[in-house]
Amino acid sequence: MIFPAIDLQNGRSVRLYKGDFAQETVINPDSVDQAKQYEAAKVGALHLVDLDGAKAGKPVNVDIVKAVREAFTGILEIGGGIRDKAAVDLYLGLGVDRVILGSVALKNPELTKQVIAEYGAERIVIGVDGKNGKVAAEGWLDQSDVPMTDLIGAMVEGGAKYFIVTDVDRDGTMQGANEDLLGNLQKEFPTARIVASGGVRNLEDIKSLEAKGVMDSIVGKALYEGTITLEEIAGYNQR
Repeated sequence: MIFPAIDLQNGRSVRLYKGDFAQETVINPDSVDQAKQYEAAKVGALHLVDLDGAKAGKPVNVDIVKAVREAFTGILEIGGGIRDKAAVDLYLGLGVDRVILGSVALKNPELTKQVIAEYGAERIVIGVDGKNGKVAAEGWLDQSDVPMTDLIGAMVEGGAKYFIVTDVDRDGTMQGANEDLLGNLQKEFPTARIVASGGVRNLEDIKSLEAKGVMDSIVGKALYEGTITLEEIAGYNQR
């Protein structure tokens, strides 16, 4: 499955370079309109990130997420600023299919395991972002010394299935995904479903990841650069 991404900042759809809030490109001033375009293209899946929420530590663009949910009928997942159970309940109550927990999985693993037990592994996704195999948190503003393998291992034991792994140094760079990292994580955790995020350029990258057992990818800048199209995404997802 390919998930096209919409990153929300001040209500707009933007792209950041290596997660730098100061290096933004506005993709569409109307993110709901963009979601409607994805719906019309029948891509079937959408990855939303509340960048303002990631920075604030709480949901910020809730009204837009609600409007996107009303406009888009496919699988919808949301991440960014989801740090407590109230935020999880809020988004799932709006009809979002999957909620992505990043910083809270690192800093409050017990809460994370609690919501996995309550809602199930199909609805609670773990976001594992970082550099050099170490986890970053708080909207990538806080780099920890915790290895990604430690966090993924603990969450697998806690019942998690989906792990969106982002190499921050690749995000928004169009340099290709960190295939070695992603492939090795999938091999080390065969019961997990590793989702590639950061640097994915085109269908060739996605197929190369698939050959390494990584079956899901998130694309952002590649879509706006035209190296992958909505039609290609829809065709891939409808196989």
